[in-house]
Amino acid sequence: MVTIDLLRHTVGTLAYRAAKVLRDAPDGFSDFSPGSGARTAGQILAHMGDLFDWALSLANGEHVWRNAPVDTWDADTARFFEALQRFDARLASSEPLGNSAERLFQGPIADALAHVGQLAILRRLAGAPVKGENYFKADIAAGRTGPGQCAPKVEFD
Repeated sequence: MVTIDLLRHTVGTLAYRAAKVLRDAPDGFSDFSPGSGARTAGQILAHMGDLFDWALSLANGEHVWRNAPVDTWDADTARFFEALQRFDARLASSEPLGNSAERLFQGPIADALAHVGQLAILRRLAGAPVKGENYFKADIAAGRTGPGQCAPKVEFD
């Protein structure tokens, strides 16, 4: 059984990992694609914002999906973190969830974790790799879901 505390820590982990991959992206990275038919980095980021708008609706017992258009990298980064913060605040509230924590994890949260990995791979392919890290030692906390994350403790070259 997934607890709200573990779910919130997972959202904090997502925020930490996403912040690392989203910051300092090179100019034009939003339009980067590894090939024909693949999503661009910007499309993936916009989708991540959509996921947490959806996650909030699911937490409220609804099922509302909306595909937002791709905006600038900075605007979509801000949108993602704002949606993540709204979702985390909902989890932290005393209101009962409209869907189970397990379902919230298996849908939007797990999907977003996979997309952070995709963006990390795209950064490497675009010639702007993100340093690896011992995430076990990272300073990650439930409720810390904005772009301003703690500095890495142990990065790899």
